[in-house]
Amino acid sequence: MEPLKVCLNKQYEVADDITVWEWTGSAWDEGAEASQWFSDYLGNPTKLVRFNTATEIRKVDPDYVEEQHQTFFSDGYPFLLVSQESLDALNELLEEPISMNRFRPNILVEGCEPYSEDLWRDIKISKFSFQGVKLCARCKVYFGQNIVWNWRDSSAKGDGKVLKLGDPVYVFKKVSSSAEAAA
Repeated sequence: MEPLKVCLNKQYEVADDITVWEWTGSAWDEGAEASQWFSDYLGNPTKLVRFNTATEIRKVDPDYVEEQHQTFFSDGYPFLLVSQESLDALNELLEEPISMNRFRPNILVEGCEPYSEDLWRDIKISKFSFQGVKLCARCKVYFGQNIVWNWRDSSAKGDGKVLKLGDPVYVFKKVSSSAEAAA
């Protein structure tokens, strides 16, 4: 297919009744061209929408985070942290290996012990400070950890708020066992 370009500065009509889990709200419809592109690719009528930050708020579960952090269309938290070593250990137990895209983390680390990321509470990646919130439930297992950005504790300000491949990862606080990890 031809590449699709979506201008994030342009606002189209508002699409109502967009649902993610138990949240329902409005979103910006990214237009007929984007809808047709995805419909053609997927073989079903589809719309591309963008979270309507002007009017909508989708908070993360307050049972796990003291501050009122928000997410958009992600599962339940803005970030999922997983290590390559955890996937490697999981694949040793499976008859048929699975790939990392099955879990869709947006932060993938390597160079640690399998499942050690489940214990991390205060994390710094480059100039960004994160808080480990809770293990990520995947059907019958937990895999990876949901985390939030501690924007008040980060030295990353202004433009350029981007994590890059190879950024150093520092763990400042962790729980002592998986039994202590919030699930």
